[in-house]
Amino acid sequence: MHILVSNDDGYLAPGLAALVGKLSAVARVTVVAPDRNRSAASNSLTLTMPLRAQYMDNGFYAVDGTPTDCVHLAITGLLKDEPDIVFSGINNGENMGDDVLYSGTVAAATEGRFLGLPSIAISMNSSEPKHFDTGAIIAVQLLKQLLANELSTDTILNVNVPDLPLGEIKGLKATRLGQRHRSEPVIEARDPRNKKIYWVGPPGAQQDAGEGTDFHAVENGYVSITPLKIDLTHYQQLDELTTWLEKVSL
Repeated sequence: MHILVSNDDGYLAPGLAALVGKLSAVARVTVVAPDRNRSAASNSLTLTMPLRAQYMDNGFYAVDGTPTDCVHLAITGLLKDEPDIVFSGINNGENMGDDVLYSGTVAAATEGRFLGLPSIAISMNSSEPKHFDTGAIIAVQLLKQLLANELSTDTILNVNVPDLPLGEIKGLKATRLGQRHRSEPVIEARDPRNKKIYWVGPPGAQQDAGEGTDFHAVENGYVSITPLKIDLTHYQQLDELTTWLEKVSL
């Protein structure tokens, strides 16, 4: 068993080290991760310049690109033998609800699935997690289940773990994505030359966070596991769209 591990927090992130430490006990692990924090890079690929991959002192490859770049490079050219599965994480901070559209953590797993491999993204529900080991142990258990029972080929698992000791985790729950309110406004500031600059504001508060959502599960001490479908087609709207398009004149 050969596992490719990536993330969006960079190759020196403690969550990455914790995940690799546990997975290495049950499989061969190769790490190809960004050379710096690339959070919120989403599914972006670098197409206008070459990528550089360096083998670092900790045994990981550091790439001067996005999480998607890292997984794409690893599978399509960098590694001599293709991995069997992709893990992304463990992320500092949750990736729930609307967050998945921006998440580099989820994007790395998505790229693995695009390239034909089972993929899991895993995040901690804290910006300064204290219990990465909990997430890493859960990752190993999910790996064992995945090896015994394969998932649909168009699905990745988005896992969000409460930042709690393992003994305080109440269990695992299959969830749907919740939703947030509209994001907070950008924050205006001034640079050293007194020019206006803007910081992206914080995400909106939880809006749809009731029972069954990822938000609800994590807040109540459960690990949230959301199956994300790679095909974004809104199939239920195809008939309505067909009727709508018939009224468009060319």
